Amino acid sequence: MKLLYLPLLVIFYVIPTAVGPIEKVAELIRQGNVSELSKMFAANVEISMQSDDNVYSKVQAGLILDKFFSQNKPISVKIFHKVNSNPKYQFAVIILNTQKGPFRITYTLKDTDGTLVLIELLIEPEKVK
Repeated sequence: MKLLYLPLLVIFYVIPTAVGPIEKVAELIRQGNVSELSKMFAANVEISMQSDDNVYSKVQAGLILDKFFSQNKPISVKIFHKVNSNPKYQFAVIILNTQKGPFRITYTLKDTDGTLVLIELLIEPEKVK
């Protein structure tokens, strides 16, 4: 009888828990999927990349990220740090491996009318140790 429930128990441990917004953004970045990622943008998104730091509209932010991903093809992503204890704000640091090297991407999500939207992205080359 115990063996009958064993497969169910294994399935519950193997199937990951529900994917949260932090993981969803990380996966979209890994895919380089700007069209889906831009659906999560706030009306204005602060983007810091190399020496450029500015606030952009959703459309402009999408174009900037599209250019970044066309120059840096994503290979893999690892969530380095995340803070999701506050339902109004969530924060994550990920390491994005690309064909041209690793990047550290920091992003912030904010609750706006019951939906978490991406308000800030910081993209910088990862300092290899």
